[in-house]
Amino acid sequence: MKISQTKLDNLNACANDKGVISAAAMDQRGSLKRAIAKDRAEVTDEAMSEFKVAVSKVLTPHASAILLDPIWGLDAAKARSDNTGLLLAYETSGYDNDVPGRLPDLIPGYSVRRIAEAGGNAIKILLYINPFDKEEINEQKYAFTERLGAECEAVGLPLFLEPITYDESITDAFEFAKAKPKYVMAAMEELSKDRYGIDILKLEFPLIAQHTGGLKASEGNQIAYSREEATDYLKQMGEMATKPYIFLSAGVDMPVFLESLELAAESNVRYNGVLCGRATWKGGIPVFGKGDGSSLEQWLEGEGVDNIKALNKVLDSSAKPWYDIYGGMDKIEVTS
Repeated sequence: MKISQTKLDNLNACANDKGVISAAAMDQRGSLKRAIAKDRAEVTDEAMSEFKVAVSKVLTPHASAILLDPIWGLDAAKARSDNTGLLLAYETSGYDNDVPGRLPDLIPGYSVRRIAEAGGNAIKILLYINPFDKEEINEQKYAFTERLGAECEAVGLPLFLEPITYDESITDAFEFAKAKPKYVMAAMEELSKDRYGIDILKLEFPLIAQHTGGLKASEGNQIAYSREEATDYLKQMGEMATKPYIFLSAGVDMPVFLESLELAAESNVRYNGVLCGRATWKGGIPVFGKGDGSSLEQWLEGEGVDNIKALNKVLDSSAKPWYDIYGGMDKIEVTS
């Protein structure tokens, strides 16, 4: 493994002293605004910034890094705890429904260099991907990712890529749950290639907890895979990994996310941390919608901090340093 000193320093800035990435996510934009709007007649830019500042101020003392967006998150970046790394989202929110393929786009007026100048330690890109889609669609996404990797390499910022799998031909949620392990692992295999320049894969959990036998979250639901089958899928995922990877919470409740991580630990999966957003703070949305930043802070100091501490406890016992996949820090060659 070869890496520049600048990129190495930035990766370490996003990890804790054990090399584990225990990051909070607060880059939601349109979805957050719509959620707050359920309890407010108007959600202003100031309100969006205020929400993010509260989350950053209260939760970052317990996180190795925080993921924010440069639209409403720059004040929150300034409010984060000392020695907490900063990831900034580089993609626009959502995708264009008028063209097929859920093609990605970047935030106008920003570049990797400008994100570095804003204090970012890393870039995050969300990429909707169906690894079995038409070649002409996926080639656009793969070329897009190659350009991002080269841009990040030139500036010395790590690239965190978040592939979100989908298949518009599978309209039944349970049927896609059954297929999801195959889709997540295929995306992981392709995007781990060196040509893309990805430093950390921010992956979906390959299993849907509500359809995984033996998990509390599956009670009363159809079972897509037994606990033994789920363990086998996780082991396969771990064995095929060639890049560091972390799990995202994908909006599930914290008990569900913790149970999924505990299943990964049981399967001896050598994952490298998490980027956890809504599972930590979404309970504070109606509190803020009906109140203000101070009422949100009060909620975060209770339930929000309890959530992130419970998550950190699981990470302490099961997550591995990001450089573990390379055989340890001493196996990394610093190029400049």
